[in-house]
Amino acid sequence: MSAPNSILITTIATLLSSASSAFDHQKLDKIDQAIETAINETLTPGAVFWLEKRGQTYANVYGHMSLEPEKMPGRIDAIYDSASLTKVVATTPAVMLLVEQEAIEIDAMVSTYLDNFDNKGKEVITIRHLMTHTSGLKPGIPLTIEMNGVSKGWIGYEMAIALAKAEEVQHPPGTGFIYSDINFILLGEIIQQVTGQRLEDFTRESVFRPLGMKDTGYLPSQNLRYRTAPTKWLDGKMQRGTPNNPICRRTGGVHGHAGIFTTAADLARYCRMILNNGELDGVRFLQPKTVRLMTSVQSPEEVEHLRGLGWDIDSSYSSQRGEIFPVGGFGHTGFTGPSIWIDPSSETFVIFMSNRIHPNGKGNVVPLRKRLGTLAAEAVGY
Repeated sequence: MSAPNSILITTIATLLSSASSAFDHQKLDKIDQAIETAINETLTPGAVFWLEKRGQTYANVYGHMSLEPEKMPGRIDAIYDSASLTKVVATTPAVMLLVEQEAIEIDAMVSTYLDNFDNKGKEVITIRHLMTHTSGLKPGIPLTIEMNGVSKGWIGYEMAIALAKAEEVQHPPGTGFIYSDINFILLGEIIQQVTGQRLEDFTRESVFRPLGMKDTGYLPSQNLRYRTAPTKWLDGKMQRGTPNNPICRRTGGVHGHAGIFTTAADLARYCRMILNNGELDGVRFLQPKTVRLMTSVQSPEEVEHLRGLGWDIDSSYSSQRGEIFPVGGFGHTGFTGPSIWIDPSSETFVIFMSNRIHPNGKGNVVPLRKRLGTLAAEAVGY
């Protein structure tokens, strides 16, 4: 099953035609060239690029969605494993909705919501610490555990949460920055505890549906497989519709740190809502003050890396901002290749989607994303 080529071509043509005088077309050509060069150098099999400023859009598709086991051309509506974009597209807005409902307090202790979390230096960790990656927890939970002197793998969601709760801090909470999946694994569990719903259900009903993000969610269905970009070979099977993240793979595919699949068009709706201070298509999703809280610096003053709640503002992880967009914007990246950067001062956002790990896990789009950020800023007039 596949969409007719004429429909796909018409969609692309419509998006390209909307690239008006809001953009420098020479810079748009350079964006195309940069992505095509990366594809030719096997840094990614293909990509979708989306640049939008005040309702004016330039979007294009490049290369292939799949190279193995069969070649499939890229498509503008390809669904990608978003990896850590999950943190800001699913978990962060879910938490902020619960903050507005007074079900979660940003500066409350995590132990308020989770049992067995008041030990090993974790007693003073707050929700804010988790969301700014200043909790002091390690980057991730171990993939093996010791049993009777033998190191063995583990499976199961409950084991993942138990391992996250058993971690000890590497530095006192609030005194340093460690980008940590554990922080958002815990936030995902907190959302479930507070709402009494599964994370995939709460995010679908409270975030994605209200925002009209029709192709976004955990555990993509089989009828979306034809436009879901595969990731890499694993145990002799090409992974497609299964999260690349190893914790997600062994625990059912749903976590606060990874697991979401989405499209560039859906992410564009989300970015528009943020730039419009929490409103989209005339419907209020978040209060303006909530959006400001989420996207402004919330990390402690003594911490050099600047983070919002979930969002990256200025750190070693924000290279997709490029060299021109000013500090004050915010974004995020994903291990599988995608990235977002939002620049409120110019009312611009940049979305890059790719499955750079396809087919063998060796692709690399970090330099490309930085280049695209620079060219995007030039294209909108910086």
